[in-house]
Order: sequence, then C-alpha cells, then structure tokens
Amino acid sequence: MLGERLKTLRGKRTQEDIAKYLGISRARYSHYENERSEPDIENLQKLAELYNTTTDYLLGRTNNPSPDNSNINVAFYDGLEGFEELDPEQQQVIMDTVEDMVARFKKRKQELEAKKNK
Repeated sequence: MLGERLKTLRGKRTQEDIAKYLGISRARYSHYENERSEPDIENLQKLAELYNTTTDYLLGRTNNPSPDNSNINVAFYDGLEGFEELDPEQQQVIMDTVEDMVARFKKRKQELEAKKNK
C-alpha cells in the first residue's frame, strides 16, 4: 500500500528528486516504492509533509489523503507548467504560499461578511 501511494503521489517528479529531499539515495527511495523497505518515522513525516497528506494515508490506515478539507491537493500543481521541474523544497514553498493566500482570502471574506451582517 505504501509503495503504491508513494508512486501515485510522486506524479511527474523523479525518484531522484524525492530522494534528495529526504537526504537518501535514489536506490533507497526506490525500495520504499517497491515495498522492499519502509522509511523511518522522520522520512515518513517528511513525505507526508511534501505530499500534503498524512502518515496514516501513506500507511494505508485511511483512504482520505487530506489532513483536512482546506488543504490543497498536490495534483493541482502537477498541471502547472514548470512546477515538476522545481526541486521538492521549491515546490513546497509554492504550495505553502498558495495555502497561506487561500487562508488570508477566506479570513478577509469572513471579515467582510461579518461587517455586512452588522
């Protein structure tokens, strides 16, 4: 289950990109995807963070990939031209920035609605 989910979530990224992000060899990361070995807890958490999901989802304990409904689906970014060419750290910065902007817009919308209802 873990290997299948890692392959799916990786999308257009290479095993080398993900291995660099984790600080491990490509071969070791390949073992995760082929279920020859499992990542330690630190790398499992890094993978969940990178893919904006939970460790429970990666391990097959749940079928819900999102930590909550407000998180942005990584698949959205795979459609952005050039996104897959960025290294995982750069991709994460972009995802974090977009999530922050969405949260700010939601907050502003709530503030405007509260003023309107006064």
